[in-house]
Amino acid sequence: MGIDLKENERLDDLQRNGYRIIQNPEKFCFGMDAVLLSGFARARETDKVLDMGTGTGIIPLLMEAKYKPDHLWALEIQEESADMARRSVALNDLSHKIDVITGDIKEADKYFESAFFDCITCNPPYMIGQHGLTNPDAPKAIARHEILCTLEDVIEQAARLLKPGGHFYMVHRPFRLAEIMTRLSQYRLEPKRMQLVYPYVDKEPNMVLLEAVRGGKPRMTVEKPLIVYQSPGVYMPEIYDIYGY
Repeated sequence: MGIDLKENERLDDLQRNGYRIIQNPEKFCFGMDAVLLSGFARARETDKVLDMGTGTGIIPLLMEAKYKPDHLWALEIQEESADMARRSVALNDLSHKIDVITGDIKEADKYFESAFFDCITCNPPYMIGQHGLTNPDAPKAIARHEILCTLEDVIEQAARLLKPGGHFYMVHRPFRLAEIMTRLSQYRLEPKRMQLVYPYVDKEPNMVLLEAVRGGKPRMTVEKPLIVYQSPGVYMPEIYDIYGY
């Protein structure tokens, strides 16, 4: 399918099923955190999957390519990003599998029924307050800072929308891990798996991947560390596997 690109947009190859994605580097492009989350998350072919704060739709596209779930929904508050996501879905002939909805994470339960989803993913804004913030209306700022939603908003809505026993997957920053665990427990999302991501073997972790189950029993597995680079510009073999190279 052919598609018209708008000003400053480009097409990127996702290295999965021949899928491509429309992005605008002047606004916001997906990062490694989204790719790692799609590699950490799991879904069955019968699952109904929601990605909250989908941006340009990278996680639903990768989840569809990897797991072929029954249907996927993508929720994004910024219309420009949602429009790119819709056009990427159409470009890959996936309009029958992925629905992109323009809407607010804080009001996700207005768009979907309670306890509807088997699996929810989210790559939320990481930064609190005004740290490093120059333009609070800029798409990159909205994606990175808790301007339009907070960590609690994300977890509260995930808990409302997941079926009992449903799985919630999130990528975040380790410096907020204590707060994350507290919020998950507050909303009865039991942490079940955790993996820390390190840029190099001798550096501190800069990402954490988490899986929680709605109403799950207490017991969490801490998976072996994921190291990104073996040397500058050279990924570890596990990263090449996740990217599909």
